[in-house]
Amino acid sequence: MDGADVVEITALTSIDEIDAQDWDRCADPEGAPGRPPENPFLTHRFLKALEDSRSVGRGSGWAPRHLVARLGGRVIGVMPLYAKGHSQGEYVFDHAWAHAYERAGGEYYPKLQAAVPFTPATGRRFLAAPGENRAAVVSALVQGAVQITASNGLSSLHITFCEEDEWAMGAEVGLLQRTGEQFHWRNRGYADFEGFLADLSSRKRKQIRRERREATDSGLTIRALTGDALEPEHWDAFWRFYQDTGSRKWGTPYLTRDFFNRLQESLRDETLLVLAERDGRPVAGALNFIGAESLFGRYWGCTEHHPCLHFELCYYQAIDWAIAHGLETVEAGAQGEHKLARGYLPVKTHSLHWIADAGFRRAVAEYLEAEREAVGDEIAWLSERSPFRKSDLTQDIEEHD
Repeated sequence: MDGADVVEITALTSIDEIDAQDWDRCADPEGAPGRPPENPFLTHRFLKALEDSRSVGRGSGWAPRHLVARLGGRVIGVMPLYAKGHSQGEYVFDHAWAHAYERAGGEYYPKLQAAVPFTPATGRRFLAAPGENRAAVVSALVQGAVQITASNGLSSLHITFCEEDEWAMGAEVGLLQRTGEQFHWRNRGYADFEGFLADLSSRKRKQIRRERREATDSGLTIRALTGDALEPEHWDAFWRFYQDTGSRKWGTPYLTRDFFNRLQESLRDETLLVLAERDGRPVAGALNFIGAESLFGRYWGCTEHHPCLHFELCYYQAIDWAIAHGLETVEAGAQGEHKLARGYLPVKTHSLHWIADAGFRRAVAEYLEAEREAVGDEIAWLSERSPFRKSDLTQDIEEHD
């Protein structure tokens, strides 16, 4: 990219304002026919499903403001961006920041959020088209987002669950760095689930085998469905499960019923729905999304409670499916130290932040420095309590250091 060229940044109020091919060239630059997208949540069709189903938009607190970077008229980069009227559905919690800012007399909301709504999955947030100077695209998108934040009198900009290299690049242009933790499973070339169990300590192998037996002891049948095997009645069942979980966790479920119809229409090949059935009737389910290298666990729910069924549908079935399809990782969503005993190890997650008020920015920076150290200490402590045999754990850490 010639330094004399001017990059034009525009903000969209709907994903429909950009051609799907232009967006997806940036979101999945290595995409190929028949290959799942690198990250299904960043595709035009996923973001469109959220908007068209009114899961985001008017009345949701998530107003689309997607950024598009153009050079000479061609799209060179995009960013999924939203004006937020609250801090719900983000999974990188800044409620304490909002309360402190408002106690000091400021207005924290609205703010800008570069994220995929309701989705705590790591992925690129500065999406550059293939062949472009990625560092220059990142710089242009950051400058554009900061300028929109400042010129509209917004309190802050937040870029959550970004990739680690973006985290580093963001710090170079003055953004504040934050870390968190999740639990991910890694495939070390296992031939089957028993191969994975062989890497665990004897006690943990026995525990997992017992849990898998208990999950189906009451006569349940488990089916993993994707693509054309998914039918509308499966989404009717899962909607019941999702409503039950959502009402208990969030008060009001984030996604509308129509969102699941749109998954059926345009995303069923990137969707894996694991159902537990009694006499052909679904009684529990776990929803996953399929990427080129990862399986992303998202939602779970049930109308019947059975011992260990949550572990079976959400964790063990996901591992089974990832091994069978050669995927490298399973990301099982936010939080949950209970995942450690099931073979999911702690990893860092990353976010970037820009605070308009200089004094508040300094206070947040001090907090984040202490928080990063605490997160690092906790991950080290948890890693020492891994279910893997020590020699295998050391090798895994070295391979992914």
